[in-house]
Amino acid sequence: VAAPAAAAPVAAAESTSSESTGFCHVPFEYFHFDNLASKGPRPVCDWGTPQDWSRKLADDGVFRAGTWYCSEGGWESPNGKGVTEVFYMVEGHGMLGDSDGTKHYFGPGDMVIIPKGHTGRWDVNTPIHKVWAVNAHENVEESGPIIRVQVDHYKDFSPECLTDTSANDPLYGNTGSVASASSTFYDVGPTKVGVWTSEPGSFEVASGVRQWFHMLEGTMFITDSSDGTSKRCVAGDTVMLPAGWSGYVDVVEPTKKVFTVAL
Repeated sequence: VAAPAAAAPVAAAESTSSESTGFCHVPFEYFHFDNLASKGPRPVCDWGTPQDWSRKLADDGVFRAGTWYCSEGGWESPNGKGVTEVFYMVEGHGMLGDSDGTKHYFGPGDMVIIPKGHTGRWDVNTPIHKVWAVNAHENVEESGPIIRVQVDHYKDFSPECLTDTSANDPLYGNTGSVASASSTFYDVGPTKVGVWTSEPGSFEVASGVRQWFHMLEGTMFITDSSDGTSKRCVAGDTVMLPAGWSGYVDVVEPTKKVFTVAL
């Protein structure tokens, strides 16, 4: 299996105590292939020789995140998915099929949502590397006889697809005089998924929602008010914030990120 170019191992995820309202932040190097653990060949497949590698970022018992790498191959997924999974495609190409045979293709830069209860199949057409977040909510929230995968392409993250949400921000409530825009393209039950952008500026967050985000562009700092810890977030970084988090957001350069909220 061909793997990405080697990179030096990196330290464990930077995080404040899980007992506080702190946050978890890692650079993309944390998810480099050389830092992943092999899970070996998949036990069941109908073409190729798919093998898995993975690494977890954080897990609070309901909301968790990490990365997954898989080589080419395909397999059926006849059992209902036990969680809602959202992932951002770093590299590779694949297809997720619904139970009626509908196919959803995706590639680098796309966001993919697999709702809880989904059945169908997986095809990894070229080796896939994704960063993911999972919401292990209690009930199947999708309506209708067939639960479908949703793919949102990178082109849908362009400025003309976004709405000014400065006064009703999906992540931070209100960004004040700082111009922010977003698009929430999945909002079902306790899971929201979208893209968020902001112009430079600073604002305070009194009580943020539980969220995962992956930086696509720009530079921003997040400061935890409980202990003053501050993290610089740039393209490729992944961050998890717990429910009720409070602190400050300082956007240094125009920023774009994809996000998942677990209510």
